[in-house]
Amino acid sequence: MKGIILCGGAGSRLYPLTKITSKQLLPVYDRPMVFYPLQTLLSAGIREILFIAAPESAGDFLRLLGSGKEYGAKFTYEIQDRPEGLAQAFIIGQNFIDDDNVALILGDNIFEDDFSSAISKFKSGGHIFAKKVPDPERFGVVRFNEKMQAEEIVEKPLGRISDYAITGLYIFDSRVVEVAKNLEKSARGEYEITDVQNWYLRKGELQATAIEGEWIDAGTFDSLLKANNYAARKHAQEARQEKTQNTQAQGARKIANQNV
Repeated sequence: MKGIILCGGAGSRLYPLTKITSKQLLPVYDRPMVFYPLQTLLSAGIREILFIAAPESAGDFLRLLGSGKEYGAKFTYEIQDRPEGLAQAFIIGQNFIDDDNVALILGDNIFEDDFSSAISKFKSGGHIFAKKVPDPERFGVVRFNEKMQAEEIVEKPLGRISDYAITGLYIFDSRVVEVAKNLEKSARGEYEITDVQNWYLRKGELQATAIEGEWIDAGTFDSLLKANNYAARKHAQEARQEKTQNTQAQGARKIANQNV
């Protein structure tokens, strides 16, 4: 399994924050935003990762992340000259993907869930992850049947067909390159990731899983604030847990020394 982190796009919804830097390099509490999707892939055991960035910001990602050696991984970089939809990532990354399975994650998506099991068990087809949200019309959505199997996928539907938004992590086999290359642009002028998902869905080869943990698409001012607050709470919680563990360990050593 290889990984792609898509860091392109103009970030227009976050202007003027994005006037001089990429959205994915904005701070989320104590680290750049891109570190969160990177950690999602690394935690799932993926060690070959391609970063796709806009021409003006590619050098910033290279300076920040380097070769990947620091993370026990190998990083590769490609340029997205003009953003033309999420599925374009598979066309840009076709040489990187080669004959391997690939997990694409969006550089502004922050997940609480651990995807190690889903990624390690993946063999072929496609696998997407959905989250129940109050505003599904902002996203591509998936409609489940009573057995929680995907029945329909629609990009930003005009009517409410489902409460489940499709999150920014997608797993596909290597056929995804040819699927993406044969797509026609939508009315929005983009190669839609939902069209890729529907190709696998029509073949009966798409698995959709509902996630329970936090998921934040940090592409607006409100969601960026939410991401910062979430990361701050998470950091404080981990600090408290570490302090408690250290206190317990000190107490155990003290008791052990007294027994000696």
